[in-house]
Amino acid sequence: MNELSKLREIGIVAHIDAGKTTVTERMLFYTGKTYKMGETHDGTAVMDWMQQEQDRGITITSAATTCQWKDCTINIIDTPGHVDFTVEVERSLRVLDGCVVVFCGVGGVEPQSETVWRQADRYNVPRITFVNKLDRTGADFHRVIKDMKEKLKEETAVPIQLPIGSEENFEGIIDLVEMNAKIFNEETGVKIDVVPIPENMIEEAVRMRAKLVETLGEIDESIMEKFIEEEKVSVSLLKKAIRKATVNFKIIPVLCGSALKNKGIQMLMDAVKDYLPSPLDVKEVKGMNPDTGKEEIRKADPDGPLSALVFKIMSDTYVGRLVFTRVYSGTLKKGSYIYNRTLDKKERVSRILEMHANTRKDRDLLRAGEIAAIIGPKDTSTGDTLCDEDSPIILENIHFPDPVVSIAIEAADKQEEEKLMVALSKLISEDPSLVLTVDETSGQSIIKGMGELHLEVIVYRLKDEFNIKCRVSEPIVTYKETITKKLKIDEKYVKQSGGRGQYGHAVIKFEPAKKNTGFDFINEIREGRIPKEFIPAIEEGVKEALTDGQLGGFEVTDVRATLIDGSFHEVDSSKMSFKITGGRAARRALRKAGPVLLEPIMKIDIMVPNEHLGGVLEDFNSRRGTVKELLSSGDSHFIKGTAPLAEMFGYATSLRSASQGRASYSMEPSHFEKVPRQITEDILK
Repeated sequence: MNELSKLREIGIVAHIDAGKTTVTERMLFYTGKTYKMGETHDGTAVMDWMQQEQDRGITITSAATTCQWKDCTINIIDTPGHVDFTVEVERSLRVLDGCVVVFCGVGGVEPQSETVWRQADRYNVPRITFVNKLDRTGADFHRVIKDMKEKLKEETAVPIQLPIGSEENFEGIIDLVEMNAKIFNEETGVKIDVVPIPENMIEEAVRMRAKLVETLGEIDESIMEKFIEEEKVSVSLLKKAIRKATVNFKIIPVLCGSALKNKGIQMLMDAVKDYLPSPLDVKEVKGMNPDTGKEEIRKADPDGPLSALVFKIMSDTYVGRLVFTRVYSGTLKKGSYIYNRTLDKKERVSRILEMHANTRKDRDLLRAGEIAAIIGPKDTSTGDTLCDEDSPIILENIHFPDPVVSIAIEAADKQEEEKLMVALSKLISEDPSLVLTVDETSGQSIIKGMGELHLEVIVYRLKDEFNIKCRVSEPIVTYKETITKKLKIDEKYVKQSGGRGQYGHAVIKFEPAKKNTGFDFINEIREGRIPKEFIPAIEEGVKEALTDGQLGGFEVTDVRATLIDGSFHEVDSSKMSFKITGGRAARRALRKAGPVLLEPIMKIDIMVPNEHLGGVLEDFNSRRGTVKELLSSGDSHFIKGTAPLAEMFGYATSLRSASQGRASYSMEPSHFEKVPRQITEDILK
C-alpha cells in the first residue's frame, strides 16, 4: 500500500495552444525519460507521435507515459485541446486521480479552458493550475487568476507562486510556501539558483503568503491556530494543508512559468508530487453488482477483487490491439484470464505494456491504482468493466456526446470496399465518438463525428495510414426529428396465411418528451391484456421505427410512448407479431403527431480584441447566433453564445478575417432545437 502513496495518475489538460504538450515534454526531460526536448512547433514532440499531429502542430489523441520524479512514480496523459477531440479528454479524466490545467499567460482562461474545467468537475478530479508563457508579450499572471474567478467562478484559485519580472524580463519565481526565490539562469533550466526574494517584491510576497495562510486557516484548524497566535507556519505544515485542501476541492493552487523557456517545470512537478492525490487519497470507486442490482465500492487495494475500466482502444502496427485499462482494485496479471462483465465473457491477457507515447515496455502485472495497456482481449471495447467472475461489478461508464457532423464516404472501386470497411471498423473501435451508418437509399457509408477537423483527420488516416482510395462528400449536419402533438394509436396486426397466423394488438399513447431526453417507453397495461413476454417486443418495434423519421429519414428523439391497452391470440401471437405492431403504431404516430426537424445547436465561446468586437458580433448574428453573455477582460471581450451548427461551417476563416487573425473560439455540442419552417423547407427540398 505504501507504493500506492507514491503514485500519481495525472492528465495535462488545456485550451489548444496553451502549451500543455510542451509542459509534458519538459517533464519528461527533467525526469530523465527523454534526453532531448521535443517541440510541437517543429514536429519533434515525443507525445505528439501521430503524423497528423506533427504536421498540424496539435494533439489529436491522448498519449500516456510514465516517469519518476524524486520518490514518486507519475503516470501522465497528455490530452488534446481542440474541441473536436474532446472525447479524448473525457475518457482520460474518467480514469485519472488528478490533473494539471495549463492556462496561457496571454490568453488567460480561453474558450476550451472552460470545457476541460467542466469535464474535470464532472468526474471530481482534483487539480492544480499552471499559468504558462509568462515570457510572452502581453502575459499577465494576476489577470489570469482574475479570469479564473470570473469565467470559471473559481473563487478558490490561490497563488502559491509569483513571477519575478514579466514578458521578456521574466526570470524566475517566488515560492510562497518556502518564501524564497528561484532564478533560472541556464538555457535548459536544469540549474536553479535559490536566492532571497528581491527587495522590490518582498512586500507583495509577504502579503500574498499571509493571504494563502489565511485561506488555509479557514479549512485547517492547525493553520488557524498558528494564524491567530501569529506564530510562524512551517513549510511542512503548509504543504500538508495545501495537499489536504487540494484533494478535497477546497483550493486550486496556482503556479507559474514558461515551459518553452524551461522555467518553472521542476516546481510544477514538485507540486504534482506534494499536492495531487495518490490512488489512496481519492474516494473509493463505485459500481453496481449486476447480480443484485445494489451499489458496491472498491478500495484501491492490490489484494482485493479485480475491478478495472477500459477507457481507450488503439490499433498498433506492431503489437496489434492495445486495450488501455485503469485498475481500481486487485491485481491484473500477464497470462491470466479476465472477466468482461459488460460482455459477460472471459478474455485472456497475453501481455501488459507500460506505454511511452507510441513505444512500450513489458510488465508482468498491473496493480490497483495503475494504468497501462493490455494485449489479448479481442471483443473488449471502451467503457467495459473487467473484474473477477466471482466478484462481479459494473463501473460507471464514460460519457460521450452525440456526433453532430457527417460525411458520405465510398471506396474508389470494388477492390477497396472491403479494405474500407475493415479500416472503419478499427477506427470506430478506437474512437467512440465516431459512428458509422449506411444510407438505405444510396447505399453509401455515412461517418458521423464531432466536427469538421475530426472527420478531416479520419479521412486523412484512411488514405495515408490505411492506403485506401476513397471519395468523400462535404460535411453534412446530422439533424434529428421529433413530434409536437399527443395522440393515441390503436394498432392491430392480423395475418392469416394457411397454417399458424400472426396476431398483435396494442394501444399506445405517443407524446413529446422533455428536450434532450431521447426515448422513453412506459408500460401501463392492465395485467393479462398482453402477456409480459411480448411487452419488450413492442418497445423494440417502436424504437426501431424511431431510427427513421417521416420528414427526412433522420433519427426521432424526445418521444414518450406509453402502452395502455391491447389484446393477444392464444395461438397466433408471437414476439415478432407484437414487434411489427409496435413499429406500425410508431410510424403512424410519426406521420400524424406534427413531426418537426431538430438541428444541433453549438455552444460558442469567442475571445476577441475590443477593436474587432463589432465586426465579430455582426458576423455571429448573421449566422443565427445568440449572445448569452458578453464579458470584458482587459483589452478583450469574451462572447458566450449559441448558434446552429449548419451556420458555423467555415467560421474559423470568417473569424480570422473579421479580427485580422487575433480572435479565437471554441465550439462544442449543446442541444437540439426546432428548425425554423423556412429553413426546414430548404433542407427537405
